[in-house]
Amino acid sequence: MNIHQFRFVQEAVRQNFNLTHVAKALFTSQPGVSKAIIELEDELGTEIFRRHGKRIRDLTEPGKHIVRSIERILSEVEKLKKIGAEYVASDQGNFVIATTHTQARYALPAIIAEFTKRFPKVRVSLQQGSPEHLAHLVVNGHADIAIATEGLANFPGLIALPGYQWQHIVVVPHGHPLLIKKPLAIEDLAQYPIITYDIAFAGRSKINAAFAKKGLTPDVVLEAIDADVIKTYVETGLGVGIVAGGAYDADRDQALAMLPAGHLFGTNTTRIALKKDAYLRAYTYVFIELFAPSLTKKLIDQAILDPAEFDKKSIYTI
Repeated sequence: MNIHQFRFVQEAVRQNFNLTHVAKALFTSQPGVSKAIIELEDELGTEIFRRHGKRIRDLTEPGKHIVRSIERILSEVEKLKKIGAEYVASDQGNFVIATTHTQARYALPAIIAEFTKRFPKVRVSLQQGSPEHLAHLVVNGHADIAIATEGLANFPGLIALPGYQWQHIVVVPHGHPLLIKKPLAIEDLAQYPIITYDIAFAGRSKINAAFAKKGLTPDVVLEAIDADVIKTYVETGLGVGIVAGGAYDADRDQALAMLPAGHLFGTNTTRIALKKDAYLRAYTYVFIELFAPSLTKKLIDQAILDPAEFDKKSIYTI
């Protein structure tokens, strides 16, 4: 048996058992993939996949166990490669950050600027998408870390470390009637059309829950993944905006006024997710500590070695 056979089996599961897609993903031929898998099954003395004719349809019961072992083996192989690369060139390489637009636009620019000063030979790449997509990128080895508020904490195969906490704000044009409401109430907001984040992003679930707790249904006239888009439509008078606090800057957003809304929607935690049992390059530790100074190398290593124990710590005790 060999690594190529393991990769074919792993990719077959990822590609929902479509060997044509497996061949395209791994830049090889479909007959070659089929032959390698059959040879591996012959060597193991059991079938990994259930078949209907020539097509594979699902994993057999022993196949499920085999795939788990293959995942562990390939993970260790990747670690070996990274360890070798670390000693050859500890200050250079490719660093892929999977993140949402809000993090990329507001939280990361200063951090990445400082990081690239320290590691000018490291090529940084930002991959943006929904939190679920970001999680899959890390689990499948296509990104080194993921940064998001939603969807990372309980994703299988990931360790999600607390980065920083933030609260929502309400943005309205100057002179808006809500500006005299102190403190702002959910009932006040419910009287106006709402412009806010898509359900998968930036604490939207907490916004929905706050309205539901009061028995109210917000009139959400526009959803977006981008706070800049939300603010643009607020400026046109389409509705009242609810965005992350870090997305507002008084100098930049001179057409808008801001109202605190943490007392309405609570506190959110943005997290940094790593693949379980990951081997991290030295510069990855530095980046994480730049993003969240409380996350030292010692604490990160503890989280990787014993995620359950680390989960007992709160963001305040780190």
